[in-house]
Amino acid sequence: MTIPRSEYPRPQFTRPDWLCLNGEWQFEIDQGDSGLERGLLERDLTAKITVPFCPESKLSGVENLDYLNAVWYRREVTIPQDWTGKRVLLHFQAVDYDTTVWVNDVQIGRHRGGFSPFSFDLEDLVKAGETATIVVRARDSAVPPQPRGKQGREFGAHGAIYHRTTGIWQTVWLEPVPDYSLKRPRITPDVANGMFRLEQPLSRTKPGLRLRATVTDTQGEVVTSEVPADVDFMPRLDLPIPEDRRRLWSIEDPYLYDIAIALLDADGAVIDEASSYAGLRSIMIDGKAIKINGKSVFQRLVLDQGYYPDGMMTAPSDEALKRDIELSMEAGFNGARLHQKVFEERFLYYADKMGYIVWGEFGDWGCSRMGPLDGEHQKPGPDYITQWLEVLERDYSHPAIVGWCPLNETWEAMTDRIHVLDDVTHGMYLATKAMDLTRPVLDTSGYSHRVINADVYDSHDYDQNPETFAQRHAGLAEDKPYLNGPGDWSRQAKDTVWSVAYKGQPYFVSEFGGIWWNPDVKEGEVSWGYGDRPTSIEAFYERFEKLCAILLDDVNMFAYCYTQLTDVFQEQNGIYKFDRSTKFDMERVRAAQQKPAAIED
Repeated sequence: MTIPRSEYPRPQFTRPDWLCLNGEWQFEIDQGDSGLERGLLERDLTAKITVPFCPESKLSGVENLDYLNAVWYRREVTIPQDWTGKRVLLHFQAVDYDTTVWVNDVQIGRHRGGFSPFSFDLEDLVKAGETATIVVRARDSAVPPQPRGKQGREFGAHGAIYHRTTGIWQTVWLEPVPDYSLKRPRITPDVANGMFRLEQPLSRTKPGLRLRATVTDTQGEVVTSEVPADVDFMPRLDLPIPEDRRRLWSIEDPYLYDIAIALLDADGAVIDEASSYAGLRSIMIDGKAIKINGKSVFQRLVLDQGYYPDGMMTAPSDEALKRDIELSMEAGFNGARLHQKVFEERFLYYADKMGYIVWGEFGDWGCSRMGPLDGEHQKPGPDYITQWLEVLERDYSHPAIVGWCPLNETWEAMTDRIHVLDDVTHGMYLATKAMDLTRPVLDTSGYSHRVINADVYDSHDYDQNPETFAQRHAGLAEDKPYLNGPGDWSRQAKDTVWSVAYKGQPYFVSEFGGIWWNPDVKEGEVSWGYGDRPTSIEAFYERFEKLCAILLDDVNMFAYCYTQLTDVFQEQNGIYKFDRSTKFDMERVRAAQQKPAAIED
């Protein structure tokens, strides 16, 4: 039987030995979340499911769109005999939301969060050649607060909210590692000094250990560096690239270096080794421009929700991840806001390889209805920051990521009283800055900006009339940009307002357009987009071209983000249909975006 989604799930930190656990698992819905009391841990489950697809999806074989308060999974797996003497790690790339895992009836760990990977060490529970019985329970309440992204709390999809994803929705796999092993490295490009900086955490250390890293390019070895791994808490290597071998990663030339990392014992023997890659590129702010490798690049972004008709949040195939980037680039975009979802890491792998810039975002919606963080019983907690830090740790080294956005459309007004959103917004922003000093951070996309002098400022504007749209954004030339809501705190300190003052940062319209177009809508079918639907396809082109041109022509605008790449269920305002088939003349859509931007060098 073919194993679904069998490609290596962690492409920026690879080892040759691993075992994919995707495929058929036993499965049972536990609607009352009483399964532990009813003995589900000790017995076979009543149904089957295809992992890694969530039970709401068609590809899972279950396709249950009802509320699933808890679900159980069970599978037996034999540990390969040639893993003798190794520790075995059980990896989950993503499970939504509160996960408990047992192996051979012993609870080995829990994890809360639906977007980030986690692992458990099987320790002495099972040896090579023996069988492990893995049982997983995933709880997924519809009651806030819980970071959900675009997953709905009502029964069906509605408005800009879609169906839920419960339980396992990314690859499950096993990996053998030695007692002293490498953990995921942090690789930082340093263009000014012509080098990579590699920080390499270890599972544990002992006297005599050494760390070695070798950078290679298409010509062969570029540089090898080695340092003691038993001195500093975090071993670090500088990997200088000779000037004649330096090749910057860019949209036009997404060049990647391979990096081989090895942990050596006191005798110089290799204990553990892994492979990675990195791109040598810089990001900086120069006035209102964001520069890549010292060059102002207008970021022609598209809003990408990352949903699929048959897989929900999980791509049906690895090729589908790559194809979405190809479709976006064919339409003239050079990047995306990965919206209200932490995408599968293999998407970022293809973005790295294809020169497709992205902004990483947390799926923060879920504290209350859609976006506002209001209500005494509906407040975000420290779990938001915790889960976001896990995402940053996973994605830090991907060169395609050019910015971070921890929150989206925080609609809570600012008043004289302290609100929990003040602390959460600042906490998410500071956590991002603490984890990453190399990329700009947007405190929240649209509406309630609460961090004074954040790296970037933005607005969402779905005005469908190009004339009034242009008028709204004309004030940016005088540092009076369009703001969502009734103004900024500095100007109206005694009034109810939504944002701190704009201070001349790089500014962009991070959501616009969303033009509703579905000429094939059937009678009774729910279909919507922003504003009035154009009266003809020609009217669509004219509106799209004019809206894009207004932002491209603005010398103070560093980017835009058009809503959206594809239709998603009832939200039918995509450049492509939900099944990725063509809606428009892509040459014309592309041509509208190829006009040189005023801010570009």
